[in-house]
Amino acid sequence: MEILVCVKQVPETKNVEVDENGNLIRDGVDSIMNPYDMYALETALRLKAEHGGTVTAITMGPPQAKEVIREAYMMGADKGFILSDIKFAGADVLATSYTLSKGLEVIGLKNGYDLIICGMESTDGDTAQVGPAIAETLKIPHVAYVSSIKGSTEEKIMVEKDMGETIEVVEFSYPGLITVTKHVNQPRLPSYRLKLETADREIETLTFADLLDDDKNNFGLKGSPTQVEEVFPPDDNIEQVIWDGSGEELSDKLFNELKELKLV
Repeated sequence: MEILVCVKQVPETKNVEVDENGNLIRDGVDSIMNPYDMYALETALRLKAEHGGTVTAITMGPPQAKEVIREAYMMGADKGFILSDIKFAGADVLATSYTLSKGLEVIGLKNGYDLIICGMESTDGDTAQVGPAIAETLKIPHVAYVSSIKGSTEEKIMVEKDMGETIEVVEFSYPGLITVTKHVNQPRLPSYRLKLETADREIETLTFADLLDDDKNNFGLKGSPTQVEEVFPPDDNIEQVIWDGSGEELSDKLFNELKELKLV
């Protein structure tokens, strides 16, 4: 079973600055693997343990984003690719998903693939649109918000999809794509042994010249129909209220407070 996993390097802190184009300034900011992508990678590794095959991690970003592939190797990924080119810079959701799909297309031509797995969303964007957009570009079936893998064979997979108030069970044949929530599993910790074993493992770089589309207008800022007007960190709400009283008094007070906030 050939599984491709999209991973992303995101800022470790929410206190980041943006440039005049609304892009995050990542220089000098510590970065980590997007937390949701760890659940995606864990899902891939469990499917590999069940069916055999290969897990390949792919990311898009500047050269330093190779570090997130190193993290994937430390968790158990077999191969890694980075899509990196100045022509990809400044991409919005559409251009990002299109670029990733073109990279996945190239990897698929080399090795083939059965399943693409993405995290539900990234902590620096929160759009939850990249995974489905990749699948639409590749014209393959996809299921978002997967909270459980119900069963899988070498030909198809059955998953549970969290719709908020309901759970849907969906089955489809490969090739296809899923995006997973944090309820799908518990990611394993990176292995120090694998860190040593994979220290020299190759990470292949794909540039604009390697893709099967030579139209620069489809990538980066030129391929982005949307522009970010403003980016700002969420406000910290640390207000605390301490009440005294009996259990009955406090329960009534809590109910009235929740009712006033329209939470009940």
